[in-house]
Amino acid sequence: MLEDFFVRALLAGLGVAVIAGPLGCFVVWRRLAYFGDTLAHAALLGIALGLLLELNLFFAVFFVAAVIALSLLALQRHSALPSDALLGLLSHGALALGLTVLALMTWVRVDLPALLFGDILAISVSDLAVIGGVGVFVLATLLVMWRQFLTETLDPDLAEAEGLHPRWARLVFLLLLALMVALTMRIVGVLLTTALLIIPAATARRLTGSPEAMAVAASAVGCFSVIVGLFASLHWDLPSGPLIVVVAFGLFLVSLVRRG
Repeated sequence: MLEDFFVRALLAGLGVAVIAGPLGCFVVWRRLAYFGDTLAHAALLGIALGLLLELNLFFAVFFVAAVIALSLLALQRHSALPSDALLGLLSHGALALGLTVLALMTWVRVDLPALLFGDILAISVSDLAVIGGVGVFVLATLLVMWRQFLTETLDPDLAEAEGLHPRWARLVFLLLLALMVALTMRIVGVLLTTALLIIPAATARRLTGSPEAMAVAASAVGCFSVIVGLFASLHWDLPSGPLIVVVAFGLFLVSLVRRG
């Protein structure tokens, strides 16, 4: 019989994997992996500000990630710097500022390894409710705006010609990504968040032939990684978050052999 904490961890991991699948596909298609890293680094700043101001950490992380996403869009319009340089500035600036704020709060004890690598076994019932609510919202938004997101990804000019408002679609997608980062922070931590978005999607890309099939397969790969990673961590007493990512990476390596 499984313990309650393990069941909660399993449900939370599966919920996040289902959401991360289709979002990760767009991250891969749009070559936004570095942007995912930027939001993940911003999560640490969100945690620091949440602790400092005594705010809910989920909403604090989402707020900071959303500000970073909006800042990137604004800087891309008005700065002569290329996107990768802007992402580097935002990523390392947010990470350094977050670590500095945490260091200044000497009265707060922070479990830095849990923040960096996640603590999925500490998921509570209220965390599950947040994951379920946010998950339904993200998946519903993806279903409603799937055609807009896909067209804007393939050809922004075509999306503009068809009246699909690509700038609006880009903004909505980045905010969904910020929500995803706020969710995955508790599961795999700041440093491994991007991996949960990218690796299952990259694996699914090698095994499928259509965008819709890739989105479903990415969620399936993520769910499989969560199940195997959690049970392996229970059996061998290893960290759950990193092990989930290790399993996902192993599946990617298998996909390389599979397709040759």
